[in-house]
Amino acid sequence: MSRRSLTVATGAALALAILFVLPSRHGSLSAATAQPSALTKAQLDALNAYNDALSQFKSIVDERQRQITSHQPLPNLPGQELYLARIKVMSTYKDLTDALPSRIGKPNKFGIPPAYFDADIEPLIEEYGKLFDIMEAPPANAQSSATPFKDVVDLGTAIARAKGLNAASIEAAGRISLGIFFAETNGKQNIGNARSNTYKGSFQTAPSEDRSGRRKWRAIRPSIAAFDPRLIARDDREEARVGDLDHRFNHWTAVRDGLMNADADVFPQLPMIVKTLSNPIDQMKVFELIQIIPSPIRSALKSGRLMDYTISSLAIMKDLRNNSIFAFGKADRARTSASFREILDAMWLFNRKFERALAKFEEIKSG
Repeated sequence: MSRRSLTVATGAALALAILFVLPSRHGSLSAATAQPSALTKAQLDALNAYNDALSQFKSIVDERQRQITSHQPLPNLPGQELYLARIKVMSTYKDLTDALPSRIGKPNKFGIPPAYFDADIEPLIEEYGKLFDIMEAPPANAQSSATPFKDVVDLGTAIARAKGLNAASIEAAGRISLGIFFAETNGKQNIGNARSNTYKGSFQTAPSEDRSGRRKWRAIRPSIAAFDPRLIARDDREEARVGDLDHRFNHWTAVRDGLMNADADVFPQLPMIVKTLSNPIDQMKVFELIQIIPSPIRSALKSGRLMDYTISSLAIMKDLRNNSIFAFGKADRARTSASFREILDAMWLFNRKFERALAKFEEIKSG
């Protein structure tokens, strides 16, 4: 069962928490709102649906801004309505460009395929992103790290070394671990989740997942102590520091337990994954899918035909859509199956985050 059916303030909601501002108070209306002549009924319906979705999205953004500015109470899961409204904007825009390809515009700063996003409304997602930053701020007692990115790489590489991997795979594990951190939280420590009361912290884990990761860490810890006593000394300090606090709000323990919960079990397959997928971003996507649809991905990895492995479960397809994969427009949402290669290609919303992770990894490696 997916652990991300509501959460993509984890993964993709945060990936898009940097994306829209409707120019009603920032300039003229989007070109897509201009009333064209000589449209077919289907084209006009698509245009009207997009304009309605855009208006509704802006209204919800304005409402949240007013509530926050005036210190009004926010509803439970205050990001959910915002997220769904943003999904609707992108979905109706994709339906519009399918019906009227001339509406496909210029590239946008977020790297989203232009058929899915009108660059003229770039300014609204920046406001959307600022709202999520406020709504998902870490709690006051969260324990941050001065070296959050290096912590992720250090833990990922130590776990991979304890798993007996070679030098190339150990490096890949560190790089991929950093990619997961960016995919889950946009590289932010100890955050909450405006769309879920369950998933929290630097790796957006549930309490049960955190407990599972802690148990697995205790089992692997002696192996790591044998070759990296300094890392274990750091771990001792963080355990003493966290005390009775939720381990998900100490950056070190959240990352450690998140990696051990699911990703560490797949690290031994890194040589095969890297051989099959030479692109580091594709490798990161595999591990992000382990966060979203763990069982099907493990089956795909065991199949011996990774790229051709096809998922046809409607429940799994729904889990993918809940994470902004095949989520936009009627054509994508009507899909009942997808090959592993098609799924990776549809994860374009994660590309910008993984590019940032790669750049940060090279910075850590060279530094």
